[in-house]
Amino acid sequence: MIKYKLKCDDCELVFDSWFASSKEYEKIKKKNYLTCHNCGSQKVQKTLMAPKLISNKKNHKNNLDISKYNEVKKTIKNYQKFIKDNFKYVGKNFAYEARSIHYDKKKKEKGIYGSASKQDLKELKDEGIEAQMIPWIEDKEN
Repeated sequence: MIKYKLKCDDCELVFDSWFASSKEYEKIKKKNYLTCHNCGSQKVQKTLMAPKLISNKKNHKNNLDISKYNEVKKTIKNYQKFIKDNFKYVGKNFAYEARSIHYDKKKKEKGIYGSASKQDLKELKDEGIEAQMIPWIEDKEN
């Protein structure tokens, strides 16, 4: 398959079109089957195109994406450290513990963190209990 950038001489529309091969393009052009999809003109020509070259050099955009990813990952890790240092881990009992703290006004514990389903979080919100979901990165690096 080959992609050509084509230009209509009548309406000056520039568009891309795929062909099985360059010979196929020539065959379609010769039989006057090639038309502009905008105005219907048969005065359609290939334009100058630069070939897309594959380079062994790393793509600059990929480097930026990886850099941005690492920055976000570092920020999340910092949040996680703060949470672990300042909140009590309650595991899968998060919804139960959050309700206990909310409804038992005598229970003055520091904040908690753990896991809860989206349904649990929705129910907590409906009950007026504030809870937030944050991304969590497991420590899998050895």
